[in-house]
Amino acid sequence: MSHPIHRIAICTGGGDAPGLNAVIRSVVISACNRGWECYGIHDGFNGILFPERYSEGGVYRLTREKVRGIGHLGGTILGTTNKGNPLHFPIEMPDGKVQDVDRTDEILRFFAMKQIDALVSIGGDGSLTIANALHQKGLRVVGVPKTIDNDLDKTMTTFGFDSAVAFATECIDRLHSTAESHQRVIVIEVMGRYAGWIALHSGISGSAHAILIPEIPYDLDKVAAKIHARDAEGRLYTLVVVAEGAEPVHGQRAIVAPAEIGHAERLGGVGDRVAKALSERTGKDTRVVVLGHLLRGGSPTSFDRLAAMRFGTAAVRALEEGQTGIMVALGFPGVDYVPLEEVAGRMKAVPLDCDTVQTARDLAICLGD
Repeated sequence: MSHPIHRIAICTGGGDAPGLNAVIRSVVISACNRGWECYGIHDGFNGILFPERYSEGGVYRLTREKVRGIGHLGGTILGTTNKGNPLHFPIEMPDGKVQDVDRTDEILRFFAMKQIDALVSIGGDGSLTIANALHQKGLRVVGVPKTIDNDLDKTMTTFGFDSAVAFATECIDRLHSTAESHQRVIVIEVMGRYAGWIALHSGISGSAHAILIPEIPYDLDKVAAKIHARDAEGRLYTLVVVAEGAEPVHGQRAIVAPAEIGHAERLGGVGDRVAKALSERTGKDTRVVVLGHLLRGGSPTSFDRLAAMRFGTAAVRALEEGQTGIMVALGFPGVDYVPLEEVAGRMKAVPLDCDTVQTARDLAICLGD
């Protein structure tokens, strides 16, 4: 059994997601109920690596008063970043070249200096990979799975996903009437870099007519045929939901900026690409709606609030039990502990034989294949 806990730190990294504040609140309250002190780290680990950027310091005390009334708020009171991975931190060398260096030892020294006993790391694959590296270097760590994309392995779902799907579905619902009124094709681009969970779930829920996801390379001739078939039936409009990372059978995904040291590649533009191609193939008036970061904002749904609070309290219980190097995962009916090494660097794509994909096919929704 590790030494008793007196102080813990919380960080949020990667893209924001509805429910982050609910996790923070539940961790703080659960920890305070055990007599522990809580500290929040600004902007991922930037609060430790760049304390001079913050007037009150990069790491500050979190009390019950600090987290009162934040559970329903979107975003994160701690701030977040998807740049500056401390495992591969970009540093400009004297010759002008950029080199990535490992700065995790600086984080460990900070924890030792401040006598912080453990870390609750809330994030997606990148954040949990960092958490696993810190664990392997001796820090007591528990991870909490967060991503609107739902692409983390070993958990039934992540908080943030339900909120994103609910909002995307509402948008699709609204677009039916305007598309039908103008007899248009409307392409709705949603987030989903390498996994199509949001597109698939919101597309089916919103009764879209075609759904394009990264797991199934698409043939736009098949989508155009679907549009022509609907026209022949007197259904003179079509809604096409496309994940940002979807790619054609003979082509590549739409990239705005390539990956470089300290930055992942930026995707975008697939909606415009698909809309232009469908307009050329069908001759129909075609429009594009990019939901983008709208899916990340706003209050979490009740499902995500509850999941977030279950995750937060489970993380504290795990630390109290002496657990480390694990992620709390939503199972059925309870919360499970999964080794971080089984999660880090892995992605949960949509299984092509899953019931949800089969549901789309049985409903005659075109998946582009």
